[in-house]
Amino acid sequence: MSSEHRPHAKEIVVVIGPGSIGLAIARRVGAGRTLLLAAHDDKASRAAAEQLRGEGYEVAVQATDISDPAQVEALAATAASMGAVTQVIQAAGVSPTQASIERLLHVDLLGTAYVLDAFAEVIAPGGAGIVVASMAGHRESPYPPEIEHALATTETSELLALPFLQPDRIGSSVHAYALSKRANSLRVQTAAAAWGKRGARVNAVSPGVIITPLALDELSGPRREWFEKVREASAAKRFGTSEEVATAAAFLLGHEAGFITGADLLMDGGVTAALRTGELTTP
Repeated sequence: MSSEHRPHAKEIVVVIGPGSIGLAIARRVGAGRTLLLAAHDDKASRAAAEQLRGEGYEVAVQATDISDPAQVEALAATAASMGAVTQVIQAAGVSPTQASIERLLHVDLLGTAYVLDAFAEVIAPGGAGIVVASMAGHRESPYPPEIEHALATTETSELLALPFLQPDRIGSSVHAYALSKRANSLRVQTAAAAWGKRGARVNAVSPGVIITPLALDELSGPRREWFEKVREASAAKRFGTSEEVATAAAFLLGHEAGFITGADLLMDGGVTAALRTGELTTP
C-alpha cells in the first residue's frame, strides 16, 4: 500500500532552500509533520535542521542541487519513501549580485521547472506546493506573447535552448533574474494541470524586497540607490519580512485556499504599482 493511502500516514513537507523565507514557511506549516530540508549547501541545511529540531520539529536533510534533474528526482523519491508528500516549498534561488547569467538560469529558472516536474509525480492527493518567485517577474512583464508561451510550455529539457534565453541575448544578470522569475509564475500555471491530476494544487508567491541575507547582498551592492528609491516610492514605505511571506504561503498551502491553483500572489508593498504609474523606473 502506498504511503498516501495508509491510514495515519506520516505527512512530509519538503522545504527546498531553507534560508530565511524557507525556514519561516517551514515553521508555519511543519508542526506535527516531518520536514525534509534540501539545499545545495549541505552544511547550511544541517545547521537549519539542528535549529528546527531545537524548536521541536522533526527534520531530515538531503543535499540537493536543483539545477541537476537527477538530484531533484532523487529528492522527490526520498520524500515519497518517507510518507505522504503533502506540501512542497521551493524557496531556493540566487540573486543577480550573487550569480552569473548562466547560474541564474540554471538555478532560478530551470531548477524550479525540475522541481515542479518531479513533485508532480509524488505529491499526495489534497497536497499543495508553493514556489517563491519575485516581484522581478512582474517588473518587465508581460513579455511578447511568443516568449510567454515558450516559457510556459517548452519541455523542461529544452528550456535553456530557447534563443531568447541565450546569455548574450539577455545582457545582464538583472534581466536574467526577471526572466527566470516570470518563468516561475508561468510554469506554475501550466504545472497546476499536472498537479491537479493527482488532486493537488501549486501556486507561486512573488515577494518584493524582503530583508534576508540574500536581500542584504543586493541592498549593499551596485543597485543600493535604486532600492532606496523603491522603498520611498512604494505604498508601504518599507521592506517586508520573511514572516509576512510565510503567512501568505501558509494560506496558499492550506485548505482555505482549496480553490486556488496556478496563481501568483504579488506581495511587494506597492512597488509594481509604482512602476506601472511611472513613480518608479527600472534601474
